[in-house]
Amino acid sequence: MNKNADAILLVEDNPDDAELTRLALARHGLDGRVTHVSDGMQALDYLYRRDAFADRTGGNPVLVLLDLKMPLLDGIGVLREIKGSDSLRNIPVVVLTSSTEPSDLQRAYDAGTNAYIAKPTEFAQFLSAMKHVCEFWININQTAPQSAGAGVRNSSFGELN
Repeated sequence: MNKNADAILLVEDNPDDAELTRLALARHGLDGRVTHVSDGMQALDYLYRRDAFADRTGGNPVLVLLDLKMPLLDGIGVLREIKGSDSLRNIPVVVLTSSTEPSDLQRAYDAGTNAYIAKPTEFAQFLSAMKHVCEFWININQTAPQSAGAGVRNSSFGELN
């Protein structure tokens, strides 16, 4: 893992859920390595280094934690864009959502998610789930090297500046 890059991009529109996730990740030493955005368009702006993130330095995150139900662009739309992009498709994406609907699960896997986690309602269970996420996706999983052209592809949601 590139220790200079943000470890995780958290895409979550609910401020309480975002804070809970950040707290759980902080308990596993990732408090300074999480970038939070609150909708799908901001996630793509971050990944493509445009608008508010045009000056972002570093490589791609090693993990995207993605909620499904968000304003402007939902998680499935973000997931399809990531997995359809030559410069982003190798980023692991874990759907982290409250939905246990079979149709949401199927759509997420059809769009290319690497994993799907229904948020546990008990805090201790949520901490345990985040521990496993961190252990596997941050400490164990080996990510593909980033291509030299990462971040320069035109997105169907707008051109990179």
